[in-house]
Amino acid sequence: MSSDKKQNQIKEILKRLKKAYQGAPKTALHFSTPFELLVATILSAQTTDAQVNKVTEVLFKKFKSIQDFANTTPEQLATQMQSINFYHTKAKNIHATANMILHSFHGTVPASMKELVLLHGVARKTANIVLSTVYGIQEGIAVDTHVMRLAQRLGLTHYHEPIKIERELMLSTPQTEWGNLSHLLIFHGRSVCKARNPKHDRCVLFDICPSRSL
Repeated sequence: MSSDKKQNQIKEILKRLKKAYQGAPKTALHFSTPFELLVATILSAQTTDAQVNKVTEVLFKKFKSIQDFANTTPEQLATQMQSINFYHTKAKNIHATANMILHSFHGTVPASMKELVLLHGVARKTANIVLSTVYGIQEGIAVDTHVMRLAQRLGLTHYHEPIKIERELMLSTPQTEWGNLSHLLIFHGRSVCKARNPKHDRCVLFDICPSRSL
């Protein structure tokens, strides 16, 4: 697909998905502070947002501040998140990240990609979500399994590596829409364009999707 054609394709995708989902939805993760979103996003790797929200509903009542997370132990955190995949590793990362934010970033979640990816358990996807959702900064496009799958099905990329997919989407998408594209593809991937048995009869992109006959 040519660059111009891809830009037009993404423009049409954004238009249709915004209409279908009544605007540009934000993350489905529940949070009330930047640090809570950071924690929830770390937990969401290879775990559904619905399951993360169940865990954080209790977790954020028990640990109310960055200081609370830093003052506990990874083991105590782990007991609160046993239903989360890889919860031992995530508990260690969250504990280390809380301490790093307190000691290296004056108790404030960083507002730059360069600083966020220094935190334990934080890669570009997590950093992009925090920057876009909390700070309104469009540094990149968060590429999770849904974004990856839909970008491939819609013919927007032939790559399989998240960083390459992100760069390709960024070239064809207006920067102001980077966060919106990610959220909309994620919502559409969860509700309609599922990995198995996509719901073609409910898909507003069906007629412009190259994979519709597969």
